[in-house]
Amino acid sequence: MKSVFIYIVLSFCCLPVAFSQTLAEAKDLYLKGEYAKALPVFEAEYAAKPNDANINHWYGVCLFETGGDRVQAEKNLLFASQKRIQDSFYYLGQLYTGEFRFAEATEAFNKYESMLKKKDDDARARLEEKRKEMSRLNRVVSNTEDIQIIDSVVVDKTTFLSAYKLSHSSGRLDYFDKVFTSNKRVESTVYFNEKETKIYYAQPERNGSYTLYSMEKLLDKYGNEKRLSATNFNLTGDLNYPYVMADGVTIYFSAKDYDSLGGYDLFVSRYNMNNDTYLAPERLNMPFNSLYNDYMMVVDEEKGIGWFASDRFQPEGKVCIYTFIPNKIVKIVESDDEKYMAGRARITSIKDTWLKGQNYSQLIALARKAPKEEVKVIRDFEFVINDGNTYYKLADFKDKTARDTYFRVVQMKSDLKSVSEKLDNLRSIYGKSSQEARRTMTTEIIDLEKKQDQLQRQIPPLEVQARNQEIQSLQ
Repeated sequence: MKSVFIYIVLSFCCLPVAFSQTLAEAKDLYLKGEYAKALPVFEAEYAAKPNDANINHWYGVCLFETGGDRVQAEKNLLFASQKRIQDSFYYLGQLYTGEFRFAEATEAFNKYESMLKKKDDDARARLEEKRKEMSRLNRVVSNTEDIQIIDSVVVDKTTFLSAYKLSHSSGRLDYFDKVFTSNKRVESTVYFNEKETKIYYAQPERNGSYTLYSMEKLLDKYGNEKRLSATNFNLTGDLNYPYVMADGVTIYFSAKDYDSLGGYDLFVSRYNMNNDTYLAPERLNMPFNSLYNDYMMVVDEEKGIGWFASDRFQPEGKVCIYTFIPNKIVKIVESDDEKYMAGRARITSIKDTWLKGQNYSQLIALARKAPKEEVKVIRDFEFVINDGNTYYKLADFKDKTARDTYFRVVQMKSDLKSVSEKLDNLRSIYGKSSQEARRTMTTEIIDLEKKQDQLQRQIPPLEVQARNQEIQSLQ
């Protein structure tokens, strides 16, 4: 009986020591910035000691740094701030900044600064960076675009394209891994224009970062791969999820650069036919962009709606697809109400974006409706052999020699089209150009005219040759 009593006494004596060591380890992890590892301990400590200011602060910081419950984090940090724990004001300022509560963020940062020691230059430098972030976000939120978001649906990220119901005139989208063969999973998409004569896509470079490419339809496959972002876009990091408007000029895409609001931001650029480059891309306003990943912007002019994807407020593996009515001219939300502006920028409620008395039910139904499947006849070209035979693709040829001859015809016709388009473009801008530019253009025009004439003379004899070769095989 005595030995049992001694064991119980020793056990209770040891409990405080074990408890303090666990808390000490958590504080050590906290100081190293390993917030996820420290979080469970502080969570348990907070449950046991909800009125301990230091534990409230540590727990609140860990929740904030790991992207946990922001409401709980604010509650803990507010409690700590009431006990004048200095760093709690610094974290409250960041939390309020992320929620676009800029007046409260300014007040929290000011209180933090007032508590700093005069020679604490490092802390002041960190504070200045956070104030710059807050100022930038404040400017961005004040430029939130006034759009009507009429619908939203949460889907698995792996199948998110299922929410995009494009009309045929707007082309189609597919996943990279379904279009191309790759040794490893490539997280990007492929856009096909309406006639599927051109595709745009992103793929990883050797360093692992994604960049944009295009290819043209060549007979029964795509070729002439062209890297769009080598010199065209002055952006760092990944470029992904391209979509090109029916005009063939306007391109939407997503990018991660040093100035991104979140991960992926949405951009728009336009193709400059004069020098075969793209204009400097423009970052879209909020609410298209956020502090999270925003990508795959699509505008369907036939339906009069658009879609974009965002993982804001979503659990891992999920993404929200928003449906909106595109503006012909960019309009900015006008309001002095900071809370209202924050809601519009963050899309806390899509109904807040609706116009009074407007019924969007028919447009929502149209946006959700998939276009009817079209029966497509594959026609790469139209080549009359004789009264009874007209060929539309190379596979129609019976004779290999005839097929090879006509393949040269197809290539030359593609070259002729390209040369003719360049000539038309140069001629259209010739009169508007400077004298020096016209001298350069004159030489280029003469060269292109010679090439155009040569191709126009070479193609007909080759067509006759291919036709005769094929007719002989048919006899």
